[in-house]
Amino acid sequence: MSKTTAKHTFESAMQRLESIVETFEKGEISLDESLALYEEGVTLSKQCMEKLSQADLKLKRITKNID
Repeated sequence: MSKTTAKHTFESAMQRLESIVETFEKGEISLDESLALYEEGVTLSKQCMEKLSQADLKLKRITKNID
């Protein structure tokens, strides 16, 4: 699997996103590289949002069961 399609843990996805941001901040990459990194970043961001949503649902279920 490529970096853009591989599933990451939340933490590894966040680390990769930070790395992508640092690369952009340096400003020393080509347009093609920028587009590829942007696409990877969007994919990672979606994966993180999905994991956060799943965690939120789980917490709501746990809280509901406690009440």
